[in-house]
Amino acid sequence: MTDLGDFGEFSAETEGSADDAADDGSSGTSSVPASTSSTDATSTGDDFEPTPVEPRGEDVGIGTICVSQGLRVAEDGEDTTLRAYVTRGNRSSIRIGSYLIAPYPDEGPASRDERLFCRITGLEYAQQYHADDATEIHARRAMRTDGVDEADYKFIASLEPKAVLYNDDGELKRRMTDRVPKPQTVIQQASDTEEIKTGLKMPDDGVFVGHLSVGGEKVRTAASPPTIDYRLKDDYESGDPLAFRHTLIAGGTGSGKTHGAKNVLRQYLADDRTYPMADGRSVKPAVVQFDPQDEYAQMHDDNPDLDDDFARRLDREGIAYGGHDDTIAFVPKVGSASYAAGHHRAEQVEFTIPFSMVHENPWLVAGSGLNDNQYGALVSVLLPRFRDQYGPEGTYEEFTTFLDDPALREELDESGRVHEATFDAVRRRVLGFGHVFDQDARPITDLVHEFVRPGGLSVVPTYHINDTRATEAVVLALSSLLIDQKLSNDPTYDRIKETPLILGMDEAHNFLTDADSVQAGKVIRKFTEAAKQGRKERLGLFLITQDPQDIDDAVFKQINTTIVLNLGDEDAIKSVNIPSNLESKVPYMEKGQMVVYSPDNSEPVELIGLSKCLTRHGRD
Repeated sequence: MTDLGDFGEFSAETEGSADDAADDGSSGTSSVPASTSSTDATSTGDDFEPTPVEPRGEDVGIGTICVSQGLRVAEDGEDTTLRAYVTRGNRSSIRIGSYLIAPYPDEGPASRDERLFCRITGLEYAQQYHADDATEIHARRAMRTDGVDEADYKFIASLEPKAVLYNDDGELKRRMTDRVPKPQTVIQQASDTEEIKTGLKMPDDGVFVGHLSVGGEKVRTAASPPTIDYRLKDDYESGDPLAFRHTLIAGGTGSGKTHGAKNVLRQYLADDRTYPMADGRSVKPAVVQFDPQDEYAQMHDDNPDLDDDFARRLDREGIAYGGHDDTIAFVPKVGSASYAAGHHRAEQVEFTIPFSMVHENPWLVAGSGLNDNQYGALVSVLLPRFRDQYGPEGTYEEFTTFLDDPALREELDESGRVHEATFDAVRRRVLGFGHVFDQDARPITDLVHEFVRPGGLSVVPTYHINDTRATEAVVLALSSLLIDQKLSNDPTYDRIKETPLILGMDEAHNFLTDADSVQAGKVIRKFTEAAKQGRKERLGLFLITQDPQDIDDAVFKQINTTIVLNLGDEDAIKSVNIPSNLESKVPYMEKGQMVVYSPDNSEPVELIGLSKCLTRHGRD
């Protein structure tokens, strides 16, 4: 069997000349004089002018709408058939997710310059000519050549219509897709910032999150700056600010979620950001951030890696940056735990949780595991009895002494109010909080005016607390104080009620988990109510987690904006409830890449966050 290389050496002219030479006994010399051949070629007049196969002029766009497999736009997306042929020179630059524009022809003097805004959902090569290339000879020839002859194939893009864009008295608007484009309509990559933002329903102003991207690359336009900023609506012109409709940032370890969270929170602390209150005042928001890894107090300091060129870019895009001077670390005093803060220069204020807060939130001292009967005994009998005996300012130490009284145990059992076994169960579970309540520091209830400051960032680090139970008590005590005062019609602390508040909680899954204990149920109901009334009371939840699947559904359903970075766990990805086309990209996203799903703000989009943190981040 001959090798395929034989085919490459064949020349009809060479073979014919060799045969002729062999026939007349000469060795490789043609029997026809060269002059004769030349004269015949010039005198016959058989030369033809070659016809160019390339059309004249310059190409516009990247291809055209084709109808070979149908052209249909329907209410049901599954019934829509919209495809485009992409010309050879444009194929390498096309990506799934890219945005395209297909103009409709002008029709009459009242034309509104309508065009179809669409997104590429699929790319495929199809054969230009009927041939079977799944053969040995095709494969081996391809292995011995460089490149592919694109002329042999068609390159087809499947398109998803997103909106029809049109001009209305000089303003660009969008509506649902209600027209089918004409066959052979020239399509172009969307390169106008206004068209892209209108097509994706993205607001022009608001809280900066990142830059629009496709497949991990920023979308570029001809404008300056060439990137397209993505912002969350932050005014009352088109509904409530999304800050008070709650945000969730989900991402695995190393995905950049803390970096991204700091950058978003820095925008809420911008000098010019205010919100109108019911009494007509415009007030800067206060941010309270619970910080289990002791990273957010660094927002007090500038980022030394943020150079002048990067700063100028931020200025051009109206992005707030730099350390926030009004940052205070409120450090919980828990037992003998000491707090070291060599990684930031923020002011530190030590505080303790007074036991008096337990009267409003009995589950703070209940720990976990109390059943309904035991919890009822604590709330309805033991705490009221203790309050009557020791007063509203009674301490935790006095409460444990109160429960150690055998006469009380016997009296309640004989009266049928609290069975002795129930009494013992409650007593066991409320023990062990001696290092949490009433420590040698100012009570947080005396520090409310400093804790909630318009335009201020209060960080509550808990990294130095080794006891998980104590950490949970501190975080839930403070968050309950803020939520109760925000939702109250007769608040004790007007400062909380009258200040817009962003309540941030890192590792939120540790506190808002779906559990069946009485205490967990109380916590979930409190946060759910806060989420429901947040827009009215200017209270926004800002939750950060690497395990979104562990957050209770009742709270999750109130989240309007979900920012998803890289997640490797399948259950976690499913739980964030983003569109399937973006869901499949989540496990492959690099650090800083994210998907934003905020139905009241825009279409679901891919973004790339800033490469540098706007404040100090990370430890040396």
